[in-house]
Amino acid sequence: MQKIEMLYEGKAKRIYKTEQSDLYISEFKDDATAFNGAKKGTIENKGVVNTKISARLFELLEKNGIPTHFVKLLSENEMLVKKVTIIPIEVVIRNIVAGSMAKNLGLKEGLPLAYPVLDLYYKDDSLNDPMITEYHVKALNYASDADMNTIKVMSLKINDILKGFFKSCGIDLVDFKLEFGKTVDGNVVLADEISPDTCRFWDSQTGEKLDKDRFRRDLGNVEGSYQEMLRRVTNY
Repeated sequence: MQKIEMLYEGKAKRIYKTEQSDLYISEFKDDATAFNGAKKGTIENKGVVNTKISARLFELLEKNGIPTHFVKLLSENEMLVKKVTIIPIEVVIRNIVAGSMAKNLGLKEGLPLAYPVLDLYYKDDSLNDPMITEYHVKALNYASDADMNTIKVMSLKINDILKGFFKSCGIDLVDFKLEFGKTVDGNVVLADEISPDTCRFWDSQTGEKLDKDRFRRDLGNVEGSYQEMLRRVTNY
């Protein structure tokens, strides 16, 4: 499978057309950003780590009945994916209070939630991905009622699958972001990536952060934490 034309370059990935119209190549970069691009840097081998972790998790989810855009790995930092039209909604699932939820609600980080919280954000970097509600989604026709119902059901199922998997790896899945797209035949599938860039991972015993918060908060050992996540996920 060959790269024919670059369609899109984002903060973490490049997307390329291939000779097959319904398949794209997703190339993961080492570039790191935080606070909607306000902070920029590089995390050595991040592209490789995120590609391998995402591939492993997509395969796990597929085996548990979650349709994804993932087809196969092509190289250490490239995967073949189905062509999808991204639904402009980011879903953030929260199991433990952290980040913006702690800040906005005046809560202490680390408070377990009695039930997962699903927050919705409009996917637009120029607007800093503002939080929205299902009323916005319906009124502005960002997604149909049927598609939103599918997204919510899938998101909660994904959360259940991943929480159990990461617990077996000695990791608490604090919160994470999901993106969905529609395939050429109109099916809603999980897209984008699942990685230390898009999740908060805390060591179950020590509480050590093993994700991009180490970059956001200048905690040091960013590369080491990403490599540790890769080791745990792929050695399971």
